[in-house]
Amino acid sequence: MEVASDRSKPQVEEYMTREVATVSPDATVGAVASRIAGSDEHSGFPVCERRRVEGFVSARDLLLADDDDPIFKVMTTDLLVAHPDMKVTDAARVILRSGIQKLPVVDDAGNLVGIISNADVIRSQIERATPEKVGKLMRTLEKIHDVTLRQERRTVPLHELTPTQGRVYADELEGRRYELEHGLAEPLVVIDNDGTLLLADGHHRVLAADRLEIDEMDAYVIVVDHEVDLGMAKTAEKEDLERIDDIEVVDYARHPLVQTTKRLQSGE
Repeated sequence: MEVASDRSKPQVEEYMTREVATVSPDATVGAVASRIAGSDEHSGFPVCERRRVEGFVSARDLLLADDDDPIFKVMTTDLLVAHPDMKVTDAARVILRSGIQKLPVVDDAGNLVGIISNADVIRSQIERATPEKVGKLMRTLEKIHDVTLRQERRTVPLHELTPTQGRVYADELEGRRYELEHGLAEPLVVIDNDGTLLLADGHHRVLAADRLEIDEMDAYVIVVDHEVDLGMAKTAEKEDLERIDDIEVVDYARHPLVQTTKRLQSGE
């Protein structure tokens, strides 16, 4: 399986848990039920023959089974998995769209190399909430427009923001909503162009906040004291983007990096 990689963004292998508790396909329902009942961390396990993923078994799968039944009779075999080189944001899409809590991580041969959970995804989002990208954008703008800018951290009213991106994806929007509900969203990046607030980064977060009836958000603000002719402002004008209601929400097809175990095993 060929997997595209973007090394500039956090990848699954950086956040996954490498030591994974598993069960054998020949283990009995009763034995696995006892392991789940005695654990505060596990509500299910990947089912592996050696390190090769054969399926996944959850507490729900065990409900109507006899204690002596082997796990291979009740396990789920058509499960979603992630690849170590997959971007964490793509793994987040799968977790949030499917409602599952943990995603097995397998290599090209279908061998289990880790597991990534919704908690791991949240951790990756928090850790990338830094002003570094703001500084890079500010230096770029200073060089292009030959101006001196300054950076502030302040709360901005959402209704005053002018978007610079015409569309957002529905599933990523759901991810940002989850973060907002748990108080984990990173700040927006806004350019204050002599009073005009251009939203440079955070369109999914803003739209999610608007749906949650949040009126203002924390932001890194790049302040331009004297208005300059910014390219992103031209983009907004060209696409008739005046307020956040003008942003289009589009569906996002199932990501091609996400494969079923069955496909990995067949080598498709």
